[in-house]
Amino acid sequence: MDKKLRNLLIGLAALIILVPLGLLAEGETYGEWANDWLQEELGYVPQGLEQMSSLWSAPMPDYSLPLLGDTFSGMSVGYILSAIVGVALCGGILYFGGRVLVKNKD
Repeated sequence: MDKKLRNLLIGLAALIILVPLGLLAEGETYGEWANDWLQEELGYVPQGLEQMSSLWSAPMPDYSLPLLGDTFSGMSVGYILSAIVGVALCGGILYFGGRVLVKNKD
């Protein structure tokens, strides 16, 4: 493994480990508002958001797994698992997309 890739992986691992620090913040995470929270804060839910909200439900709502519970450690594990899945998906898409582009270029 070359040095650049090793440093990239070390940096990603450090960021994944630091992800649960977001649990220490108070309030809602920007852009992750539920309809009930918007109704409470704004007094209404935008029509388009209300119509589209039933189309998708997150595989790990609130970054947690029911078997881990609502403890800080359980939520931390959920955050870390979410980060690992996200990095793996993004990395895989970039890797295989790059291979396709290089193959088409040749």
